[in-house]
Order: sequence, then structure tokens, then C-alpha cells
Amino acid sequence: MSDLKLFHTKSGVTEVVPRLAEVEADVQDLVEAHMEAMLGVRFLASEYSTGPVHGGRIDSLGIDENGAPVIVEYKRGTDAGVINQGLFYMAWLLDHRDTFRHLVRDRLGVQVADQVLWSAPRLICVAGDFTRYDIHAVREHRHAIDLVRYRYFGSEHLGLETVASFPGRAAGGRAGSRNRGTAKAQRTAAGGGGMAELAVALDEVLLGLGEDLTKVTNQTYTAYRRMQNYACLIPPKKAKLLVYLKADPATVDLVPGFARDVTGLGHNGTGDLELTLQSERDLERAADYFRQSYALA
Repeated sequence: MSDLKLFHTKSGVTEVVPRLAEVEADVQDLVEAHMEAMLGVRFLASEYSTGPVHGGRIDSLGIDENGAPVIVEYKRGTDAGVINQGLFYMAWLLDHRDTFRHLVRDRLGVQVADQVLWSAPRLICVAGDFTRYDIHAVREHRHAIDLVRYRYFGSEHLGLETVASFPGRAAGGRAGSRNRGTAKAQRTAAGGGGMAELAVALDEVLLGLGEDLTKVTNQTYTAYRRMQNYACLIPPKKAKLLVYLKADPATVDLVPGFARDVTGLGHNGTGDLELTLQSERDLERAADYFRQSYALA
């Protein structure tokens, strides 16, 4: 690592100048060591060989909090080849699903390996920067791709910023006028269907917080995520909806019967704050909780 680059502002406050890594491996090592906290991805393997015929090495392999396989590729600066390289490995991964399942089984156990979500594999590209051509390319691709810009702050701090996040053309919904229109149509069709109608309204609200949102459904819940999940909806019950949020329960009002801390309690979905929604009024008062969770994801 080079020495810190410091300068003094007009106010006399010393600040750290954001900088790139000296070598690509520095970024990879730091992200792999804290992958779950930074990306919401459980680390599986580094420099994973794709065999002598394919002739490649995947920088990092992981599995996200919804069970989807994740490839992470790194570049020190701006590199037009990082997306194509990642997609090259994605094609290999989809052709070698048993190999990936065995890796998951060895690292995380049989239960996790049996629930791999092959409908939503992801590519995360971490680089010094990206071009407008990169952003256009991922918008048109059928796979879920996240472009993440990094910067070092000092010798030990790494900042990550999501430049673009697209679910892929074959994936679930993302916020936008088309999705909102669809949600409204579903809401009208649901009529007076109680929790089913409330679930459609909730879906509209959760997707409406930002253009960077993706919806992913697995066997037990539907996740609404940016880089990480910010909300998870359990399939509607007869008299209530259960939503789990990323927001810290210690920082919000815990209202009996509406919001509770489920830290350490087993449940489907991710997040330690549970909201119970039974009416449109509950949905309205949940808005601040949703926004706080969205900001953390």
C-alpha cells in the first residue's frame, strides 16, 4: 500500500483522498475477507479453476442470501473486459451446476446445496470505474449484473458504490413505470381479496423506492434487494403479511403487534426487524421503516 494522500481544505479539516488500489489482488483480498458484510454474499472459493478445457480462474465464487450463485470479478481500474470475462465464467457455471452444488455442500452443508436458486445467478463486477458503454451493456443482458465502484480511504477502509444494478431480462421485477402499472393492474384484479390485495399493494410500495431494486423469489419468501436484501415478504397468511427488514431494530420504534425485534429468532427471509401488516393503514405507517431499511441495503 502507498502512503496516505492527505490534503487540507479551506476550513482546515484534514481529509483522505480516495484512491485506487496498487494492485487488483488488494481489492480481491479485502472483499473476500468481508464479502458477506460488503456484498451480502457468503464466500465459497477464491481463484476457482474452471478446468484445463475451459482454461479459466474465477476470481471469487459465492452464494447470496437468497441462495443464488454469485461470480465476483475484480479490476484495479476501468477495464472494458471485466463484464465479458464474468459472463464467460457465468456460461461455465451454468453448464457445471453439479460442480457448484458440491462446492456449496462442502462449504455450507447439504441443506444450502439443495436450495441453490438457479433462476437468479448473479455477476458482480468490482472495479475502479465503469464506462457508459458498460452500463448500457448490462442493461441489455439476460443475466443479473451489478457494477460496483471501489475506492480506498486510508490504508484499511474500502468504500463500495453501486454504479448500476440490473436483474437481467429473464429475472423478476424492478422498480419503474412498467412495474408500477403492472402492480396496479394486479391490485385491481385482486378486488377485495384481503391479504392478496394488500400483498399487491405492498409489492408496489417496496419496488417503488428506487430504480435500482430487484425482486427475487425463492421457495420460502420474496426478496427485494439492492446490492443486498432490504425487505423479505413471506407468502401471505389469512389475516396478516410478515415482512422482514434490514433496518436495525434498536434504531426504530418497536410497536407491539406491528414491529418487533427478531434478532436470534429463526425465520424465513433476512433481516432482524419484523413488521406485521394487516391493513392499508399498517402499510402507510410502515413507510419510514421501509425507507430506513432501503438506505442500509
